[in-house]
Amino acid sequence: MSKHPLHDTRTWVFDLDNTLYAPHHALFDQIDVRMGEYIANLLNLDMVEAKRVQKDYFFTYGTTLNGLIHHHDIDPHTFLEYVHDIDLGAIPADDVLHKALELLPGDKLVYTNGSAEHARRVLAKLEITDHFMGIYDVAAADFVPKPERSAYEVMITQYELDASSCVMVEDMARNLEPAFELGMKTVWCPTESEWSGKGADSSYIDYVVDDLPDWLLGVALSCK
Repeated sequence: MSKHPLHDTRTWVFDLDNTLYAPHHALFDQIDVRMGEYIANLLNLDMVEAKRVQKDYFFTYGTTLNGLIHHHDIDPHTFLEYVHDIDLGAIPADDVLHKALELLPGDKLVYTNGSAEHARRVLAKLEITDHFMGIYDVAAADFVPKPERSAYEVMITQYELDASSCVMVEDMARNLEPAFELGMKTVWCPTESEWSGKGADSSYIDYVVDDLPDWLLGVALSCK
């Protein structure tokens, strides 16, 4: 069997939420609700208007947090702590993902618009923590979110990555554009969310993957 085209990848860069765990576990739904509650309390709004503000900031500024910083000068750490105070009981350990990451050549890095603490909790629940060399979160990017290119450049510098030998895996297609422009191969894991497919018809998507653990395991086995 011939080796997979990605067999010489040096670093795999994974998004966290709705990528390393399946969207049907609805973990991010809890975060979404917490964001709405935070905005409602901060701005004294009802939940309908708070949700409108939340989505407007998300689409305009890349993340709800970035919009809140821009317009209301909030403490980002307090916001992240609040919205990530969720129940992780819905996500089980993922044996297939664990095996795939164990066999997959190259380093593995998490890149999230959330917090490192949230990422650590999720990785621990999935029982895959030991496979990752680091977590690059929104605080490490000085709260500049994906898909701002400068945040990717900081990550590349901080971890001394060779972008041409990296693969980035994301559930949000638009977040792959800067990675592609910087020389990375890109993997899109589509979900049913309204924003997952924004930009998915563009040339910066190299692979479309419906079942990430199975696909990664197939790549890993073909690299041996």
